[in-house]
Amino acid sequence: HVQLVESGGGSMQAGGSLTLACAASWNTYSWSMAWFRRAPGNEREGVAFLDSEPGGTTTYADSVKGRFTISKDHSKNTLYLQMDSLKPEDSGMYYCAASSGWGVEFDESAYNYWGQGTQVTVS
Repeated sequence: HVQLVESGGGSMQAGGSLTLACAASWNTYSWSMAWFRRAPGNEREGVAFLDSEPGGTTTYADSVKGRFTISKDHSKNTLYLQMDSLKPEDSGMYYCAASSGWGVEFDESAYNYWGQGTQVTVS
């Protein structure tokens, strides 16, 4: 059963840090993966992208550059999002997604699988 399961969300004061994790049920070595988020009343937006191997280049939304870091532990098929210097505007539901394509960045139509999301609240 193919699935992505996010964890690590919660409530945090501004300036704090959180690390989100997304565990995949299959080998994601050659898959591109990304984190998206949706704030209340807003559309879902791309936050961080990790291209497939070989290469594994990263792309970040301007709003999180220098504060968020996307990474993957291939041995665990788990994607991470380290979020530092959190701001209230970082609040929202965070989703991980996996694409069999490469270079897809934040093109949502290119993603094959999505997780159910984990809530992040920054006050």
